[in-house]
Amino acid sequence: MNLIDLSWRNMKRNFRLYTIYFISMLVGVVIYFTFSGLMFNKDVVSAIQNKENYKTVIFIASMIVFLFIVFFILYANSFFMKQRKKEFGMYLLYGMKERQIAAMVFFETLFLSAISVSSGIVIGGLLSKFFGAVLMNLMHYKDNISFAFPLEAIALTILLFAVLIGIITIQSYFNVRRVQLVELFHAKEKMDKPLKFSMPLALLSILLIAASYYTITIADDTDLWKNHFEATLLATAVVLIVGTYLFFRQFSGWVLQKMSQSKNYFNGNKMLWISSLRFSIRGNTVNFTFNSLISAVIIFAVGFIAVDYAVKADVVKKEFPNHFAFSTQDDATQQQIEQIMNDSHPIIDHQTITGIQTEKIPNRKMFFSHPEYYTEEFYLFPESQLNAIVDLRGVGAKVDLAGEEAIVLARGIDEPTKYASSQLEITLLEDHTFRVVEKIRYPLLSIPTSPGGDTEPQPSVLVISDEAFEDLKENHTLSSYEIYKIEDPETANDVSRKIYNIIMKTEGAYYSAYIDMYSIDTESSSLILFSVAFFAVIALFALGSVIYFKQLREATEEREHYAILRKIGVDDKELKKIIRKQLLFVFLPPLILGLVHSWFLLYYTVILVIKDLPSLTTIILSVMGFYVLTYLIFYVSSTSIYYRIINEKNTR
Repeated sequence: MNLIDLSWRNMKRNFRLYTIYFISMLVGVVIYFTFSGLMFNKDVVSAIQNKENYKTVIFIASMIVFLFIVFFILYANSFFMKQRKKEFGMYLLYGMKERQIAAMVFFETLFLSAISVSSGIVIGGLLSKFFGAVLMNLMHYKDNISFAFPLEAIALTILLFAVLIGIITIQSYFNVRRVQLVELFHAKEKMDKPLKFSMPLALLSILLIAASYYTITIADDTDLWKNHFEATLLATAVVLIVGTYLFFRQFSGWVLQKMSQSKNYFNGNKMLWISSLRFSIRGNTVNFTFNSLISAVIIFAVGFIAVDYAVKADVVKKEFPNHFAFSTQDDATQQQIEQIMNDSHPIIDHQTITGIQTEKIPNRKMFFSHPEYYTEEFYLFPESQLNAIVDLRGVGAKVDLAGEEAIVLARGIDEPTKYASSQLEITLLEDHTFRVVEKIRYPLLSIPTSPGGDTEPQPSVLVISDEAFEDLKENHTLSSYEIYKIEDPETANDVSRKIYNIIMKTEGAYYSAYIDMYSIDTESSSLILFSVAFFAVIALFALGSVIYFKQLREATEEREHYAILRKIGVDDKELKKIIRKQLLFVFLPPLILGLVHSWFLLYYTVILVIKDLPSLTTIILSVMGFYVLTYLIFYVSSTSIYYRIINEKNTR
């Protein structure tokens, strides 16, 4: 019998273990091929407006996905190697060399990889239409996506998983070489010793977690975070990590210890599952701590980015309220531009506003919190024209000014402010002084844009009374701007490109379009959300698998113990109860603590900050619900397989 035959027989003999390994690798291939397939899918690429940015983001995301997969597969391989140490010991005893065992593992991995890669590519290709449609829906595009099996994606998937096979083979070789023959025969006979648990340390864990929560809750009410942000963040993270570690190391053990000292400890099956858990605390502490903390980070990241995606469109509407705004052109050019709009996006309303450009005002800190984002020169507009634009947009409040009163128009980064009488004055056009009575968030002329995504400083706008403007316009040069409201502005990318090219023929002309920033922000936020959601799926799957694989290993090691329980009269129904209670204690604490950690982070950094988003709670609860569902699936699967393992005939 050669190594290939032996590898094939091993796969058939250990079908259950190899099925888990196969599913792990299959999931990895499907997710990776989905990402790389989207990068080369012609339907998706043609719908995207910022193609280079899209390909860059998807490529980076696919590489991160691959690294997640490498970590997960290597952990799974490590689990299988430990499960097969006795088998490898027998091979060494029969005279096989270490490199032959490594070659055998290589062939096994090759068989599994060939099946998983080919199956994963087929499944990933069939799912490409669905995931492409999800991405288009996130971007609010209506393009149809077809099934796709891009050759570039297939070649890239095969290449990277070929590299992974090599890494797995090297890992397997060093694992076998590092262990002595005697250790191989007794690989499963090592057992954790029960820890001694301390009530003070158990209580300390609760105090540390509570202290970190309290620090998070006061983020907006104290100068501690503002003045010492990095130090406070580091201290809070360290305290939370140490508290979580002690929670699983001491508090959970202390609770089990108290349960073992209760009067009803020997009633029913309580003694059996509690004693088993007390022995496993040492080996599970790091896994539980890691799972809780990383799960909290993942849930927070997905929740935060999902909320950012949800509010992005509203932010763009507020910051870029003009569907199209540009410097007034000659009549012929104006008619050409309007014809371009009406061909695909009929004009709903149109206003022309006329203002006066002032000299540069270097010191604008008193008007804007970030003056570098605004032009040095001001643009003066009469109140009546601002009120006309309010009517056109259907959003905002009209103003009523008199005499030398003025209002500064700002963007979202500036806080609205009302000024007391004679508190703030500004002198423009050499000798004209205005009294600023208020600063409001309402861009009249929004940030200049381009279809490529480039922006320039926003015009600094000062709204003055109609009387004051009438007095000034006689002796100063006027600048006119056209403001258009059109139908379906979210799909006007091609219109924007055409109009931009016409307007920019005039040097120094102003141009701003809502669609320019809407497409960029929507595409970028959609891509980030789409990518992070995939990362979260892989990460949660991997984290759940860490507990899952460990329980399978413990089930194999405790098979003899359960055989003894059967001999003394414990039936299958009672064994299932013991397993369910034991594994519930394994899966539930990391799940609950991860949810509580993430809730505090999300509530005090997102929910309290963004109060005008109705779907906010739904988004966050959906993310948490998926997390709970993932752990529930692993729990149910673990109890089923755990029971099957202890029922297998012991071959030792």
